[in-house]
Amino acid sequence: MVSGHGKKQRAKQRSRRTGSAHAAAVTKTAHKHTPLPDMSLLPLLPYGGGRVLDLELAARLVAAARTGCQPCQKSMAKVMRQKRPTLAALAGAIFGTLPAGPIASAATREWAPLARAAKDSGRSLTALAAVEAMTDRQAGELLEDALDMWAAGEAGPDLVQFIDLGLPDDPEGVARYSVLLARTALPDGRPFPMLSLECETAGAGIEDLRRRTDWQGWDGQDMPKLDFNWCVRADIATRSLSCLVQVDAEGWDVEPHLWDASETVTLPEHWWDLLDRAQHILVAGPLKDAKDESALTRAADSGELLAVVARVSFS
Repeated sequence: MVSGHGKKQRAKQRSRRTGSAHAAAVTKTAHKHTPLPDMSLLPLLPYGGGRVLDLELAARLVAAARTGCQPCQKSMAKVMRQKRPTLAALAGAIFGTLPAGPIASAATREWAPLARAAKDSGRSLTALAAVEAMTDRQAGELLEDALDMWAAGEAGPDLVQFIDLGLPDDPEGVARYSVLLARTALPDGRPFPMLSLECETAGAGIEDLRRRTDWQGWDGQDMPKLDFNWCVRADIATRSLSCLVQVDAEGWDVEPHLWDASETVTLPEHWWDLLDRAQHILVAGPLKDAKDESALTRAADSGELLAVVARVSFS
């Protein structure tokens, strides 16, 4: 009796620790999902209120989401909903940088501005308090939206991965931009390639882009319109980008190009593969400091962001 009782208690503890279903924990047959994402940055983000976070649970839950294991997600999500600081940190890693999309739940759309404010100010008390005040259903909706983003685009503290492609020359009288790689997500959660335009000369900025393009204002929510007149050229042999151009009605490039690569930079394999699958790319700008993850959100919120979905020409 005592021995059996102790075994049950250890199984319950194992279940609480790993989030596994009780029956699986009893037989030690709970499977694992690998690789586990690195969650070491979560405590450094301004969402957990300085509390101790369950990084193991967060890593295992995201790993289960990335492999699409519904039983593990269901059992671990139940545990995560009780660990509100960890939930706030996991969700804040996403929505502190990226806006909640149109398909996100009401709970997430209401909480996302608090997450961005916490990131900008470095204070998390309001954002964390809001998560702690959520009903179990609201917390579940926030968690599901965050997991969708983690799973779809290998999201996390480095969800928007910026990689400098090199700066072009600055010819006199022509405003110039640099471009940085990023990725976003479509409304259905699939990852989508993105370029951020960063101002490189004094003349670069919102007025210059309005004058040189017909891009629409973008609030970071719905995807901007596709415009076949805008093209990003990619070189297959070197797996690099060469330029961002507007093409006129006769098929000629409009000079000067909005961006030209000053050197050949081979793109990361995962990003090139994403570009190859999508065949299109979201271009957004201008940003004063594109390496600042909150720059995109601030520009969108202030109405200082233009965007277009351009086609990609491989040669």
